[in-house]
Amino acid sequence: MADNWKNKVIYQIYPRSFCDTSGNGVGDLRGIINKADYIKDLGVDYVWISPFFKSPQFDYGYDVQDYRTVDPLFGSNKDFLELVEVFKKKNLKIMIDLVLSHTSTHHEWFLRSNSAKKNDYSDWYVWADGLNDSEPNNWLSVFGGSAWKWSEKRQAYYLHNFLEQQADLNFHNPEVQNQMLDELHYWLNLGVDGFRFDVINFLFHDANLRDNPPKESEKIRPLGFNKDNPYGTQYHIYDNSRPEMLPYLQKIRALLDKYNAVSVGEIVADNFNQVMGDYTTENRLHMAYSFEFLSEEFNYDYVDNVVDNFFKTNPHSWPCWAFSNHDSTRIASRSIKTPKELMAKLLSLKGNVCIYQGEELGLNESELDYADVRDPFGKRFWPEFKGRDGCRTPMPWIGADKNLGFSKTKPWLPADSGFQDLAVDEQLNNNESNLSFFKRLMHQRKQKFT
Repeated sequence: MADNWKNKVIYQIYPRSFCDTSGNGVGDLRGIINKADYIKDLGVDYVWISPFFKSPQFDYGYDVQDYRTVDPLFGSNKDFLELVEVFKKKNLKIMIDLVLSHTSTHHEWFLRSNSAKKNDYSDWYVWADGLNDSEPNNWLSVFGGSAWKWSEKRQAYYLHNFLEQQADLNFHNPEVQNQMLDELHYWLNLGVDGFRFDVINFLFHDANLRDNPPKESEKIRPLGFNKDNPYGTQYHIYDNSRPEMLPYLQKIRALLDKYNAVSVGEIVADNFNQVMGDYTTENRLHMAYSFEFLSEEFNYDYVDNVVDNFFKTNPHSWPCWAFSNHDSTRIASRSIKTPKELMAKLLSLKGNVCIYQGEELGLNESELDYADVRDPFGKRFWPEFKGRDGCRTPMPWIGADKNLGFSKTKPWLPADSGFQDLAVDEQLNNNESNLSFFKRLMHQRKQKFT
């Protein structure tokens, strides 16, 4: 594959909140199929679909219990195959969201690994005995507290960089490396055109489990986590972004190249420029994005400098820029600029671009009461940090409908009544709307980068 994947636009769908056709208040794969014409009319090239795999839903799909099965909440594997077929007819390419670094503690692999210190799966996760009846080291979870959880059954600690229900796989084990390549293989054979890799720099850890050094208070930045989160008080040099990752990325790329498939990695790191540069080369990932434009510190006037500096320092690498996603406060609520000004800036950037569902409508962050919060991250740090639910409220399709046309029943998160005038049906035939403006910008971008 030549460079025909560069400067393309990726549309991110968070399936829970896109369109509900089953009537359970949760969006599903058939909802995406039903809105295929809308997506096609946007002019985007790739569609990234957040996890829809079988999961106990502690982190809403990012805790995978079975990588090869669609969770009944979202439909079936048959529905996914139909989705692939529909999208291919419309010349839309599908990227699915794979979490390689960790699985649900409900996954069969973890259940076996947890059952004994000596069996075929005992070394598939990161286990440690601890020091003097306490955690093995000072590593912290992004979601708060220690990154280690004691297992009474195995009488050892396991590593979880996120929720305790998300156990980290041991990528120092070649069997784990090969197994995760097999998971990619499975979906490539079903016709996907690429992958978005969740927290891709978290796969490997320091085998010696050395402590992370403390960070000076003036250097703490809320990239990928909330500002008051203790996670930001350390330099994360031993629990992620390890050098062992680079050879594994080459294995991933070799597999992707056989299918002409593309990859975008999510980077959560302070030194994002270097990590993105290291991870995206001709024989590693195609592109990566960081939280540089997704944090509360977003600076509109600094955007061009960040982009120019990336290409200057990483001439052989490639970025993917995003202003919003399912983990971050919507950009319209983080900037004093108008949604149109923000979209014009984003779509002018060299590199690939991610658009998060509803961003094309100019949606702002929804305000939720604590009783409506579902995100465990938000529950942990409320009220200083209200979690990620504010950007995950239902997509507004029909302004006059009770649930904005998202569902015929009560949605899993409240439909934001403030979105009535921003609903798709309100904007579709309005030449001055954010949606119409977005489509014009997309046309200009295609001309610019053709």
